Amino acid sequence: MIFKVYYQELITEVPVREKTKTLFIEANSERDVRTKLAKNPYNIEFVTPVDNAFLEYEKQKEDFTVLEIE
Repeated sequence: MIFKVYYQELITEVPVREKTKTLFIEANSERDVRTKLAKNPYNIEFVTPVDNAFLEYEKQKEDFTVLEIE
C-alpha cells in the first residue's frame, strides 16, 4: 500500500502549513511508515493511505515518486 506523509524537515520545527512537505512511501501500515522513517529527522504531522482515485490523481503530478525503504 502507498501512504502519503506530511512532514516538516526538522524534528524541532513547529508544523506550519506553508512549510509542510510531502512524500509517498510504500509500506504495510502507518506504523510501518513511521518505523521506516524513524532514522530521518522529520517531524511527521500526518500519514494517510493513498488508493484508487486519490492515487491516480497524485500520479498525474510531475514530482510523484514513491520511496521504497526497507
